[in-house]
Amino acid sequence: MNTSILQKGAFFFLFIFFQNESKAQMYVSPNSYVFATNELVFIKEQLELKAATSNFYLRDSAQLLQGTTTNTGNSGLGSLSVYQEGSTNNFQYNYWCSPVGGAAATTGNSPFGISQLKDVTSIIGFNEPNILASNSYNGTASPLGIAPFWINKLIGSSSYASWLAVGSAATINAGEGFTMKGTSGTNAITVNGVQNNPGSKQRYDFRGKPNDGTIQISVGLSQFTLTGNPYPSAIDLSAFLLEQTNCSGIAYFWEQDKTVNSHYITDYKGGYGTFSPGTLGSSGVYVPATFYSYDGSGNSGGIAGLGSIFQRRFSPIGQGFMINGRVNGTVEMKNSYRVFVKEGVANNSQFEKTSGNKKTNPDFEFLSKIQSVSGFDYKTVSTELTPQIRLNTLMNNQGVRQLALAFIPQATDGVDRAMDAMSSSDSSPADVYFVLQDSEYVINAVNFDLDKKITIGFKNTKQANFKITVSEIVNVPTVNAVYLHDKIKDTYHDIKNSFHEMVLPAGKNNTQFEITFKDNKTLGVDSNAKEDFMVYQNNPSKSLTISNPNSIELASCGIYDVAGKLIFVQDDLGDQATLTFSTASYGDGIYIVKLTTKDNKNFGKKIIIKN
Repeated sequence: MNTSILQKGAFFFLFIFFQNESKAQMYVSPNSYVFATNELVFIKEQLELKAATSNFYLRDSAQLLQGTTTNTGNSGLGSLSVYQEGSTNNFQYNYWCSPVGGAAATTGNSPFGISQLKDVTSIIGFNEPNILASNSYNGTASPLGIAPFWINKLIGSSSYASWLAVGSAATINAGEGFTMKGTSGTNAITVNGVQNNPGSKQRYDFRGKPNDGTIQISVGLSQFTLTGNPYPSAIDLSAFLLEQTNCSGIAYFWEQDKTVNSHYITDYKGGYGTFSPGTLGSSGVYVPATFYSYDGSGNSGGIAGLGSIFQRRFSPIGQGFMINGRVNGTVEMKNSYRVFVKEGVANNSQFEKTSGNKKTNPDFEFLSKIQSVSGFDYKTVSTELTPQIRLNTLMNNQGVRQLALAFIPQATDGVDRAMDAMSSSDSSPADVYFVLQDSEYVINAVNFDLDKKITIGFKNTKQANFKITVSEIVNVPTVNAVYLHDKIKDTYHDIKNSFHEMVLPAGKNNTQFEITFKDNKTLGVDSNAKEDFMVYQNNPSKSLTISNPNSIELASCGIYDVAGKLIFVQDDLGDQATLTFSTASYGDGIYIVKLTTKDNKNFGKKIIIKN
């Protein structure tokens, strides 16, 4: 443990007590400081921060783990201080869960209030936050001003109206999550090389008695509860979700379109990303949020965009998320889930930072050793992404729904807890989903079989356009083709190399379509056309070349992004043997080239552009 004492003459006592003794295992005396930087501090039992002048500082990724197996024995009037940065401005929400509660001489976890979020001034210094009036909506970065109007919590409900206003009151119990909007402006103070707020990234100093021990979290049958990581250390989110069977085993994370600067709910564009742990030996599967717009009552309306992919296996300090109850009862957050994992993409731990869906550690097949309370051997956890096929569907040329078909040997074709993830947007007016037991799922885990057929559903309140394609195939080398099978027309459409576009009437369609890996009929995309054209992306010359050796007359060439949005189109191309188009202005990524002949035959090809 790399710790240092900041103040000359300051000290702390560390006791290891024998059975039947009840005093703290770590005791910090009055006028004393414990300072840990970039290191793990482990306390087997309780911590006592004796007086208001007894402080414990965690800096530069330092974390505190405790081994208490039941209720906490932490006590004292002093405070633990730990930093975490938000990721929004004054118009968007972060979902939080505090690692500390109010300082109290008595043992036990204490409720938290937003006045415990301090304004950082130096490595240990702070100013009290300015708690704005209840009718003030815009927090400020310098000095730190927090708008209590946006502080809410949700316990066992699926209704927007059931959010509980907290405001400035210290009534957020340990394990309860809360919403809070960020701040406007910037704050130039820099500590440990990190600026307090360079813009839309406010740093907060959480100060109070550290949460510890077993924490009861209320859940309701088929209802959502906002909870999160309640400790001043990371947690193994997968271990929590897999073990706590009173919830569905799935975590939901709020994402919001950060280009929308408005406090009116009718202007919001957001939704919930979905994390499925799968198995304890994997990094899990995360599907980004589909952004919806909302009406004044909080009901989802039009489709508005797609969120980002995050690494969620380990939840960092302060992370809030939703869980869905399977009973009217409780789940338990326990010290056994606590781990020393530093925040970052490479560590499978992100509060919020956009990343690609990449392998966690490209140099090793398994995680390296992770210090934990449980003693679980994390060197048995694969760093390879779970084998999966991701599908993107563009709905009405507005927003994208992404689905993940995950291949897990232990999965069944039915609903598997902590593997299959139900949609959090089942009340939305338009959507795409896997159909399991007549319900809507965004992650479907199955045992892989080339003969398997996966039912996919579409719904819309009015006639709508859908464009569906495979956005990515991960670690499934045996899949050479993916088709959308229309069972009524008995046609198969290649969605691995192209997309299939269709217009569906209003209503819910849970029986007509399925995903297959074999083509038993004539393709909807003409198979002969594949032999007539060659499509080649020349990245050094930043150009796309189409070879038409049989001089077939082309009606159009369209280039689409992997979500199905049209980027470029040119009509009436004639029967030229070679066509070349510049791709210099395109961003790096996967694109779909779709050719249509004069006799209405189609050919699709995916290309990779690297500029």
